Amino acid sequence: MADIRIHREHSLGLKKARELAWQWAEQIERKFDMECSVLEGETSDTVEFSRSGVKGQLIVAADHFDLQAKLGLLLGAFKSTIELEIQKELDALLSAPRSKTAGKKKPT
Repeated sequence: MADIRIHREHSLGLKKARELAWQWAEQIERKFDMECSVLEGETSDTVEFSRSGVKGQLIVAADHFDLQAKLGLLLGAFKSTIELEIQKELDALLSAPRSKTAGKKKPT
């Protein structure tokens, strides 16, 4: 199994970070046929995601995102490509104008 770990600092606060995380979860549900669920907490949320060969979570805090994922044997061969794609998606969301996240709903 291959592990992916990505950490991104931000200054969004929990509310905006939560909106971005939900948007990210909606994107990966559509783009990669993932199943996502959100566990809300007082100081952080956890977005759990999975599909055949991939299982992970994104911790959403007021000042950072921490993503951890485990890739199965077949997808492990593509770890570098998958990791770069995840980094690209997160970085794009973090650099997007904040108004794009307004009105987004939480994935199921």
